[in-house]
Amino acid sequence: MRWLRGLSARAGASPGAWLKEREKTGARIKELDPRIPDGDPATAWDRRREEYRLVSPLNAKRFTVVVVGTGLAGAGAAAALGELGYRVHAFTFHDSPRRAHSVAAQGGINAARARKVDGDSLRRFVVDTVKGGDFRAREAEAFRLGQESVRVIDHLNAIGAPFAREYGGALATRSFGGVQVSRTYYARGQTGQQLQVASAQALQRQVARGTVDLHVRTEMLDLIVDDGVCRGVVVRDLVTGQVWAQPAHAVVLATGGYGSVYFHSTLAMNSNATAVWRAVRRGAQLAHASFVQFHPTALPISTHWQSKNILMSESLRNDGRVWVPTTPGDPRAPGDIPEAERDYYLERKYPAFGNLAPRDISSRAAKEQIDGGRGVGPLRNSVYLDFADALAAHGREAIAARYGNLFDMYAHATGEDPYAAPMRIAPGAHFTMGGLWADFDQMTAIPGLFVGGEASWAYHGANRLGANSLLSAAVDGWFTLPFSVPNYLAGLLGSRLPGADDACVRDAVGRVHDRTDALLTTGGTVAASHFHRELGDIMYRHVGVERSAAGLRTAIEEIRNLRARFWREVRVPGTGAQLNQALERAGRVADFLELAELMAVDALDREESCGAHFRTEFQDDGEARRDDANWAFASAWGAREDRGRLEFTRHVEPLSFTAVPLATRSYR
Repeated sequence: MRWLRGLSARAGASPGAWLKEREKTGARIKELDPRIPDGDPATAWDRRREEYRLVSPLNAKRFTVVVVGTGLAGAGAAAALGELGYRVHAFTFHDSPRRAHSVAAQGGINAARARKVDGDSLRRFVVDTVKGGDFRAREAEAFRLGQESVRVIDHLNAIGAPFAREYGGALATRSFGGVQVSRTYYARGQTGQQLQVASAQALQRQVARGTVDLHVRTEMLDLIVDDGVCRGVVVRDLVTGQVWAQPAHAVVLATGGYGSVYFHSTLAMNSNATAVWRAVRRGAQLAHASFVQFHPTALPISTHWQSKNILMSESLRNDGRVWVPTTPGDPRAPGDIPEAERDYYLERKYPAFGNLAPRDISSRAAKEQIDGGRGVGPLRNSVYLDFADALAAHGREAIAARYGNLFDMYAHATGEDPYAAPMRIAPGAHFTMGGLWADFDQMTAIPGLFVGGEASWAYHGANRLGANSLLSAAVDGWFTLPFSVPNYLAGLLGSRLPGADDACVRDAVGRVHDRTDALLTTGGTVAASHFHRELGDIMYRHVGVERSAAGLRTAIEEIRNLRARFWREVRVPGTGAQLNQALERAGRVADFLELAELMAVDALDREESCGAHFRTEFQDDGEARRDDANWAFASAWGAREDRGRLEFTRHVEPLSFTAVPLATRSYR
């Protein structure tokens, strides 16, 4: 058991509980090197960037870079690398890069510009981010995020993002969850949409210049790996069904998160984990797999047959007050319940932050009220978000100016008028803090494979603060990958790309064809969406806002059985040589069924509560009990198949904190 010694000595982790599950999961443990410069984490990014090797403008065109995904991270990386002169191939399964899911982020984007006299600063930004993530992320990356945030706002403003402004013309800000300052820049209630439009326009500029080849309606299905090094991707044209290989000197995955594994999520219906999971199956590792954020301001599910959740922006909690009736099962309309019989539970439990408590805490608090019988609405599965006080204080016109499009969306979705009655909200699967493990340069465990945005595990730890999602995607795409990717490419000058006849390319293309044939020839009778819905039920039940050892063990067995049934019973009509959305869905669900098992294994393995990972066995009066003595590290998992069974290898990266000392999180 020599593979345990390094972990026990350096991370202080007790392997006892892990060994109990090892027989079930077949897991081993190894340690990772984050490649963070020694010394002060506040200056680590400046020092690392000064060390990077450069590629001259004359040589840039000799390199080919693939960027998969055209959201805020992918569009930024492709546009910036194209501007630098590299030959870039950008892939998206959408019909336009503007359709990427970054458009769905509504509330705003954080920045440590500290332009208001409210006590904000770069250090306060870092403290909020590290503390908000419950000390399960790299300190040095929080500094990078805050440092580059200033440039991000200036850059996005320069390329046309229509940020809200004060009367005098200065960019306006508002508060978001988990902070006590006003550092969130916004474009009414559609910030993500406006930033995505601006970034997509910058990408299209490079397409027009000829530096970027844009491939729409094209999905990545595998990586080309040669002797452990990433050498390109294999993709499928979703219209014609053609499978082809695109060799590259480096590949950037910016394909978003995997929250749609829960079926009912705030993500778009076609959001998926295939690119990330295919990378894991080729040798990358998935870090913090079970760290999933449930947004407290989603709309409640109204029927089992509903296809997805709808997100309402966290910005609404600036003016909306969250409450439930004090009497369980109270049948009265909200307007008939007097103040004395209302429980504004966030304000009561967390007076320092109130309705802007962090998302993990707010979601658990909502679940506690709903489980206690105080839920509201036809299914008693939601809580109220009430704007009556704000409307009385500021007037309808002012509230409409801040949130008009969000109020309209709520009215269209529910048929209820939020100006006249409280909104009903409930926790919904939303954002994954977990993602591909990458070092400080954003390179994964596969040399040549980089990752950015929500597809990466960076920055957020066990809980993401609101409005840090758009920020991390923009920082990665515009101001990190354009430095770190050339540093890697500088050592490859003169190297040839693999050709169609190279074994690594033939093998990768062959794997895609084999998997497609397996899906098409199963001969079952059940649609893939049925298995996805059933998987979502398992995940919400056992790997949701709260988890327990017994429930997670049950989840692992249920997921394995469901996966076996999928490969016996799924029906995929048609062929692979045409537009076939049933085939697309089946491939994505097959990956979800593997990823979900790892998520449950990771949640079972981590015997502590931290951030959004809340184990019922590890709590103090409903608050998460973190175990820094044994779990102050990131778990990054590799996966391989052994005789038809998934086997997981746990790698660990110890986490240390010097600028922001370890402390128990408190928002009271």
